[in-house]
Amino acid sequence: MHDGILFIVSAPSGAGKTSLVRALLERDPGLGLSVSATTRGPRPGERDGVHYHFLAVEDFRAEVAAGAFLEHAEVFGNLYGTREADVRGGLVPGRGLILEIDWQGARQVRTRFPAAVGIFILPPSGAELERRLRTRGTDSDTVIAGRLAQAREDCTHWGDYDYVVVNDCFETALADLAAVVAAERLRTARRRDLSATGDLLWP
Repeated sequence: MHDGILFIVSAPSGAGKTSLVRALLERDPGLGLSVSATTRGPRPGERDGVHYHFLAVEDFRAEVAAGAFLEHAEVFGNLYGTREADVRGGLVPGRGLILEIDWQGARQVRTRFPAAVGIFILPPSGAELERRLRTRGTDSDTVIAGRLAQAREDCTHWGDYDYVVVNDCFETALADLAAVVAAERLRTARRRDLSATGDLLWP
């Protein structure tokens, strides 16, 4: 048994973060996902309370004013944020909680949760990132240009994190991500099931 572990996963848009986290959650029942709030509309297949808490702008701002958010920011014209109650409610002994946010939000959250484990996912190259963004087929050239410019800025902050995973081959990146989770669970400081004298559970 270990204490609940908060994993903060960040990446530039198009690096494959969401797909990697989804695959990791499917293979690891000991992990959960902290659901963020946003004012953007749901994309096809997204459900309220599962992928995001979809809020009207006025409701989002009211929660900000009430101090409900650990972090919040405006990204490409939409508001995003992490409710403190959602994070604290998901941090239970023996489980891990994944929080998908950008580097600015990660910096804010770690002031309140300094033991959080930061993981940054990088694309293999700028050219590959652009190809992935265009392959989506959901954004205009103007939006893609904005995402690429933001990605250059985002990628300068990977050194702020505890681990970096390069998503060149999806399966390799997924294995690397799973290895980080496994390593963190085995940290001596987290193992509440072992005695300080090293005699396990013998009387």
